[in-house]
Amino acid sequence: MFELAVVAGFGVLAYRNLKIHDDEFAGVSRKVGDRLGKLWDIAHQGMRENRFLRAEKALLTILKIDERNAAAYNRLGILYAKQKEYRDAIDCFEIASSIESTPSSLHNLGLIYYETENYAKAATAFEQALKLEEDQAARHVAYAKVQEKLGNDKLMFQHLLRAVELEPNKETYKLLLVAYQAHGMDAEADMIEQKLKKLIVPAGRPKRIARAKRVVV
Repeated sequence: MFELAVVAGFGVLAYRNLKIHDDEFAGVSRKVGDRLGKLWDIAHQGMRENRFLRAEKALLTILKIDERNAAAYNRLGILYAKQKEYRDAIDCFEIASSIESTPSSLHNLGLIYYETENYAKAATAFEQALKLEEDQAARHVAYAKVQEKLGNDKLMFQHLLRAVELEPNKETYKLLLVAYQAHGMDAEADMIEQKLKKLIVPAGRPKRIARAKRVVV
């Protein structure tokens, strides 16, 4: 009977100790979370106000706390890209993609490779982004642009047409028109010009610009 009471006593003590540790851990986690939240606020504000050094310090501090924070690496890459520090931007996007491959991190990596005229690597990054997220016109436009640089006209037109299919707006039609005109495809160009004249963007369609941006934002 005594042995059972001792066992029960150890059980209660263990439960109390476990609860104390859980409470302490929860307190630490909240403190870390609060600090990370404040650092993110500083980073976002710094980037909005073009206070790049302030934003960089906040992001680097986040990475000291959480060295595998893919979002922080991605945002740091954008910050470096804004300052045309492309080598550092590439490093950040590559690390972000190795930690967590997201369409945005891969797309940003592709844009930086495109900006630095490394078209083969840009194509690879855009391909990987498309595998993860195929239904965004901007991704197809970016891939079409790099295929144009690589001289792959078939792929270029294939993805420009897909961009038009996803977002049939003036921007995507104009990109396709310019491509047809550049390749002497007059009949196709005339057809697109007629569509542009009659174009009415369907209700519910996003009206954002679908061009591949040369500078990451």
